Amino acid sequence: MENKTAPNTTPEQLVLVVDFGAQYAQLIARRVREAKVYSEIVAHTISAAEVKARRPAAIILSGGPKSVHVDDAPKLDASIYQLGVPIFGICYGVQLIAQQLGGEVARGGNGEYGRTLMRRIAGAQSTLLPDSILDQSRDLSVWMSHFDAVTRAPRGFVATASTPDAPMAVIENPAKKIWGVQFHPEVMHTEQGTELLQQFIYRLAGCTPSWTMDSIIDMQVAAVRQQVGGQRVVCGLSGGVDSAVAAALVHRAIGKQLTCVHVDTGLMRKNESAQIVETFHRAMGIELVHVDAGARFFERLAGVTEPEAKRKAIGELFVRIFEENTGGLTDAKFLVQGTLYPDVIESGGQDGTASVIKSHHNVGGLPEDMALELVEPLRSLFKDEVRALGAQLGLPDEIVLRQPFPGPGLGVRIIGEVTPDKVGVLQDADAIVREEIRLAGLEREIWQAFAVLADIRSVGVMGDERTYGRPIIVRAVTSEDAMTADWARLPYHLLEKISSRIINEVAGVNRVAYDITSKPPGTIEWE
Repeated sequence: MENKTAPNTTPEQLVLVVDFGAQYAQLIARRVREAKVYSEIVAHTISAAEVKARRPAAIILSGGPKSVHVDDAPKLDASIYQLGVPIFGICYGVQLIAQQLGGEVARGGNGEYGRTLMRRIAGAQSTLLPDSILDQSRDLSVWMSHFDAVTRAPRGFVATASTPDAPMAVIENPAKKIWGVQFHPEVMHTEQGTELLQQFIYRLAGCTPSWTMDSIIDMQVAAVRQQVGGQRVVCGLSGGVDSAVAAALVHRAIGKQLTCVHVDTGLMRKNESAQIVETFHRAMGIELVHVDAGARFFERLAGVTEPEAKRKAIGELFVRIFEENTGGLTDAKFLVQGTLYPDVIESGGQDGTASVIKSHHNVGGLPEDMALELVEPLRSLFKDEVRALGAQLGLPDEIVLRQPFPGPGLGVRIIGEVTPDKVGVLQDADAIVREEIRLAGLEREIWQAFAVLADIRSVGVMGDERTYGRPIIVRAVTSEDAMTADWARLPYHLLEKISSRIINEVAGVNRVAYDITSKPPGTIEWE
């Protein structure tokens, strides 16, 4: 598969978030972007030369699950501290700063977990903690999660705040432009956490809030025009938020050079294909090729049960049908995809060092010999940013606020072999789940709500007769960007109504269960 290098689309102001593990880096990156400053996550193995080449306005060192004292503890290229780039360490990040620059980090103690009160050290002059954030007259409630703690600051640093188990909860060296905190300002539980991050980003690092939806559109429109020139471009339009916003953005950039192809895989939600044709072709005027290919997908999936094999089979056939159905567009050279930043991270990260949770349809499911080059205008954005971008582009709410839907469709919500009969059962059950949540007024509060068809049967009693039917698992989660998710606390009466309707209206189903697993440890989708 060719993937022509896209033009540089990094804004002039860049904050690098160095990832030391867990979910901290993603949340920090989001908080920086919420301050309208562009941020990217990089591995802790990044070199000083690589940092210098990126020319960041600031660097934030994330927290992490390890102790700085263990043999395999992640380190930072010490030369980065000498670049003169403002640096802000959080939790593990501040401990690493202290250790690498000649201070001391104590092992053991009781540690601190959860809410803790922090106070300014008497007489300490702080550039990170102005009186508007923390003055001498009160304590600040901060969120802690540490076992080790800084006990001696490196030369040139001063401690400006403390907690009962962290005598140096904040250390600062304005001359070297390095600051660090033991707590987590990025979590909502920390009082004044947003203000503290903005104090670093705006006042200490000198960034300005210029990364807006308008600037993103302008930048990506220019990048798409530069990448594709006058060539023909095709887009796989699933009807989901990602592909819809990607299509609208590329259409803004190149107009009639874009042709969208909607491949009905037979694995769509109920009545979805008809809605896609109505919205994008008739309402938006985008050239659209509609391909009814369900029979081919079912033939390809016959006997396939392993989740990754299903994803790759669907992805390969999807692209093959693209190549067959571009009409007279024999000069098409580019394929638009709605790849998002979480897709990139979960599929191995930008540098390939992150654990692969699953192969995303936007990243890992494409064949190596695909003839089209990729255009990925949303690759640096989180989901909520994509929604905001779609609204800015003028897409209707029913598109930009639509719940996420996996590229392989219902194929990864059917455990085991995928057949037309199973898809029909799941389409009907899924439609009931989504309808009842909408009628309950909870549609905008839920990140995703859907049904899963398990590859088992269970005994039941219906109409005085024993049945041996399939169970439906209902999944509903709340989230901001799908990096983490919590199971939704749906009211019991709503769950009862969903269960009753599915059992009464969907043939072959005699049991309904509700999934109460969060992410982590589970994923949102079952496969």
